[in-house]
Amino acid sequence: MAEHPAYPVGLRLAGRRVVVLGGGQVAQRRLPALIAAGAAIHLVSPGATPSVEAMADAGEITWSKRPYADGDLAEAWYALIATSDPEANGRASAEAEAHRVWCVRSDDADAATAWTPATGHSEGVTVAVLTTDARGRDPRHTAAIRDAVVEGLRDGTLVAPHHRTRTPGVALVGGGPGDPDLITVRGRRLLAEADVVIADRLGPRDLLAELPPHVEVIDAAKIPYGRFMAQEAINNALIEHARQGKSVVRLKGGDPYVFGRGMEELQALAEAGIACTVVPGISSSISVPGAAGIPVTHRGVAHEFTVVSGHVAPDDERSLVDWPSLAKLTGTLVILMGVDKIGKIAETLVAHGKSPDTPVALVQEGTTAAQRRVDATLATVAEAVRTQEVRPPAVIVVGAVVAVGPRSSE
Repeated sequence: MAEHPAYPVGLRLAGRRVVVLGGGQVAQRRLPALIAAGAAIHLVSPGATPSVEAMADAGEITWSKRPYADGDLAEAWYALIATSDPEANGRASAEAEAHRVWCVRSDDADAATAWTPATGHSEGVTVAVLTTDARGRDPRHTAAIRDAVVEGLRDGTLVAPHHRTRTPGVALVGGGPGDPDLITVRGRRLLAEADVVIADRLGPRDLLAELPPHVEVIDAAKIPYGRFMAQEAINNALIEHARQGKSVVRLKGGDPYVFGRGMEELQALAEAGIACTVVPGISSSISVPGAAGIPVTHRGVAHEFTVVSGHVAPDDERSLVDWPSLAKLTGTLVILMGVDKIGKIAETLVAHGKSPDTPVALVQEGTTAAQRRVDATLATVAEAVRTQEVRPPAVIVVGAVVAVGPRSSE
């Protein structure tokens, strides 16, 4: 006769007595989930691993420091049997059966009345995977299925849209420096669930191709000295679509708050009464130099790094950057949006004390397939930009760290 499959169910153990026999590695792995479930956990074991002992010291579990004895499972709702004594495990399993206590056994799954599934979590969803065929039970295969499902939910490759609990609103998502793999897990998941995506030119454009056909994509590209979508129009589009009950993602390059005008958009949404979630992103100020082999700090070379916007020249009255003070710093200077102003910037830094021989690296289209690096000094950087035809977007790094790492052949 074929064995019946296990019936999957979620146990609500909050405040209910759970007995764990054995304080070894199995208990160490299983106890955190039981604690998170709010169970009233009692451990029976002569000894325990340091981690399990710490749980007892913190008051997360109670602990009887002795071997199992008949009657230990009294009043229990659930039991985990994981001692190193097969005879004690058998007696405890028989007690669980007699008292109708669901029981997991680490040494003999076939003798247990319950099995522990491979579980994972993603945004309020618990994924639990059980093997239904006892003859082919393979914990590693079960765990691999669990991992694949959870990873798919987290990164958005496995799309599971919300229906009942979905709340319309806006998510300001930092897409990272350009490589689609560098968006955060949360950002990618929100992108996969969106009805409308309002995307910047510097966002990870490759991700847009993965969106379902029903998703409306609005180009909010702000191309330097070319066509652009005014910030007010972007704010209005965010508000309009959110008020229609849609889930809106504002996909921005880098991090929403690092020269990204994210706070302006959040303020506009707040004034309109629109719920907004901010998802930080990997800033190009550190990721792009790293991708080009440049550490923004390095022991014995630079103990600080400063990130500034170079979109306004040092002699422009609109500039808020204290360039003379920056010239006196000994650390790394990272300049964003400064390609066309780098000549004036270099002159100003040298005029206020920076050595003309200070190394400079320009990293264009960082983290993408088109990435390239151009090296120069403060004295030569303006000419290098002209002769090498460096174009935005490019991150400029000024300082001794430019010369620290090995240079790849390009």
